[in-house]
Amino acid sequence: MENILIAGATGTTGEKVVKLVKQAENYRPVALVRNNEQKEQWESQGVETVMGDLTKDVSHTIKGIDKVVFAAGSGGKNVVDVDQEGAKKLIDASKKERVRKFVMLSSMGVDNPRGELKEYLQAKQNADQYLDISGLTFTIVRPGALNNNEGTGNIKLSQKLNERGEIPRWDVARTLVKSLEDDVAKNKAFEILKGNTKIEEAVKTI
Repeated sequence: MENILIAGATGTTGEKVVKLVKQAENYRPVALVRNNEQKEQWESQGVETVMGDLTKDVSHTIKGIDKVVFAAGSGGKNVVDVDQEGAKKLIDASKKERVRKFVMLSSMGVDNPRGELKEYLQAKQNADQYLDISGLTFTIVRPGALNNNEGTGNIKLSQKLNERGEIPRWDVARTLVKSLEDDVAKNKAFEILKGNTKIEEAVKTI
């Protein structure tokens, strides 16, 4: 069993990642939480937790971890400290502990930050670039606008889709978990929207 640390485990997408990892045969989820309430929430469901704050030192959170999913976000309140620097801290810690793969939840638009989300997209771009040159094995997943519709298990995927659109959080979470596999999208970044190709098939095309 591989131990998978999920940063952002109490977020709307991260929570789904934890549940999917828990269902997987080969993985054991470890939820990164900030307080006792979150700790109890996950441990009551049989999920192991580790306490850590992305704005502080997180090196202890990576001990015994095989792979990481970074699905954390500040919701626009603290994008530099959490979305950017928090990601960098976890990347540095993962490198030190020789984590085997780091899967990053990013966003469409990071290649050209502008508009009302410019600060957020710039922070995500900086985090993505830091991961790219870190030396870690990684996959970067860049979805369109997230919605809470029921997932379909199907997506549209390309390195660059050149269109805008939406995608259910469940399908983003499924793509992140699929990307944990060693041979899936190794050291690649790609964009996803709702589509007609099964996630398992789509990730093999990149």
